[in-house]
Amino acid sequence: MTWVEAVVLGLIQGLTEFLPVSSSGHLEIAKSLFGMNPEANFYFTVAVHGATVMSTLVVFWKEILELLKGTFKFRMNEETSYVLKLIVSMIPVGFAGLLLKDPIERMFSGDMVFVGTMLLITALLLAGAHFIKKRERNITWLDALVIGIAQAVAVIPGISRSGATIATGLMIGNRKDEIAKFSFLMVLVPVIGANLVEVFSGEFSGDTTGAGIIVIGFITAFVSGYLACRWMISLVKRSKLIWFSIYCAIAGLLAVLMG
Repeated sequence: MTWVEAVVLGLIQGLTEFLPVSSSGHLEIAKSLFGMNPEANFYFTVAVHGATVMSTLVVFWKEILELLKGTFKFRMNEETSYVLKLIVSMIPVGFAGLLLKDPIERMFSGDMVFVGTMLLITALLLAGAHFIKKRERNITWLDALVIGIAQAVAVIPGISRSGATIATGLMIGNRKDEIAKFSFLMVLVPVIGANLVEVFSGEFSGDTTGAGIIVIGFITAFVSGYLACRWMISLVKRSKLIWFSIYCAIAGLLAVLMG
């Protein structure tokens, strides 16, 4: 991997992790264009995912600190309830990771027709969030589970995680400002956990990516992720997701044609 490819992939990961256009789908398309072997750059992938986790922590550090303070009072208050809802939302993706690991990994084979089709589904989800209007409410326990199921489905390359979770939350009537924050916080533990499991599995000892390339990718993903996260929160509040629906439809059609 060259430093140019590292910058491009870092930008793609940072921007598309938060914007509702599917980071996994765009990374699959980019790797296909670059002719890259995913396993040969495993630690680079871990690093850029870690960078987006770090950018989320920086954007929401005040909210996270308040949640921790409230939770460690060890009583059922607003913060404890919110954290428990986050945990509920993580259960479906946890089951998907444990029970469907092999089938999920087989989806990351560079099949552009499949990725394109999933991007078209993402476009439909975002369009649904734009046109389906419901009375807004706070996130309930059932909402947390339903949004968690959407996150589990989004392990498929081409299905946007942020797009699926935010669109689902909006369609079932959650508040715009609340669902954006919830969507970004609910992914922290699953991403960290998945990366740690892979790192300690010892299955990727053949990775030859240089440390400098990994650092370049990390920095690029962190900066672009930070900017994209803040921008996405603003976009959700202003109901601008329809433009991303159009983009995903175009990208999906192009990916299908590439296949």
